[in-house]
Amino acid sequence: MSAPPVRPGGVIPNAVVGMLAFLATETMFFAGLMSAFMILKAGSIVWPPPNQPRLPAPVTAINTLLLLFSGFTVARSSGALKRSSESAAQWLRYTATLGFVFLLIQGSEWVRLIQHGLTSNGGNYAGVFYTLIGTHALHVLGGVLFLATVARNARRGRYSATQAGVVSAAQLYWYFIIFVWLVLYVVVYQ
Repeated sequence: MSAPPVRPGGVIPNAVVGMLAFLATETMFFAGLMSAFMILKAGSIVWPPPNQPRLPAPVTAINTLLLLFSGFTVARSSGALKRSSESAAQWLRYTATLGFVFLLIQGSEWVRLIQHGLTSNGGNYAGVFYTLIGTHALHVLGGVLFLATVARNARRGRYSATQAGVVSAAQLYWYFIIFVWLVLYVVVYQ
């Protein structure tokens, strides 16, 4: 993870400051959701409840590796921006594509779980699972759209190594998505 860019005179770009403030609120939001999950789990005699389909841990592990790899591609966009904005745009597009594939795999797993009876009205287990994982999926979708927009603007030459605040903000958001997923994977799937 690269350090946020600092403008001459030591000023952090507004986009980075704004993203850090946003991520602080999102951290509290996800902490609340995960706390609810852990409280429900601790208050249950058996977790997951009997007669509920088991979560697809092996497929989700592979999907987690895919998301981790997207951290590498988004990190590459910073170094690439020092060479050219087109190169940075390409790495951002790779990251957005990996995020989209992550969503497709998660979506296919949701379909399978629903077909096997894990519906959102199936009690606390299903409700909290879909709330946690669905909220993360919405954040990934937002990240994919954000990355695609930043990639388009980078391709158009709107950013440079000295004007990279928005690129850094997109990176921070994507790192946050990866971190939250790792915590969710450990808390929910293990």
